Amino acid sequence: MEAILAVLVGIFFAVSAYLLMSKHLIRILLGAVVLSNAVNLLIFTAGRLTVRDVPPFIPLGMLSPEGATSNPLPQALVLTAIVIAFSIFAFLLVLAYRAYQELDTDYTDDMRLAEPEGDDLPPLRY
Repeated sequence: MEAILAVLVGIFFAVSAYLLMSKHLIRILLGAVVLSNAVNLLIFTAGRLTVRDVPPFIPLGMLSPEGATSNPLPQALVLTAIVIAFSIFAFLLVLAYRAYQELDTDYTDDMRLAEPEGDDLPPLRY
């Protein structure tokens, strides 16, 4: 099971890298979402999926567990990361929409307010 999820994490990272290298803003945003999901799945897979239906508690009066216990930290990290990733995605989506409203394009090469195409290029050497 963990090997399948490791391959899936690799596929997610490859897809996110492909999308992040695009020149369209919406693809870049989707690449960021896929990247955050890949990291979440990686953290969740690193928390050992083989130990199931085992509580993360040590019985009273014992200093160490008798058998296997589950690790609640990966689930807590993934839940926190999901909330943070969603809020960042919402913020980036609003920024991309506002840039599209102002510039009438989502193609990053056409977003050249600082260096318009008709102007001379800045000096390459000083």
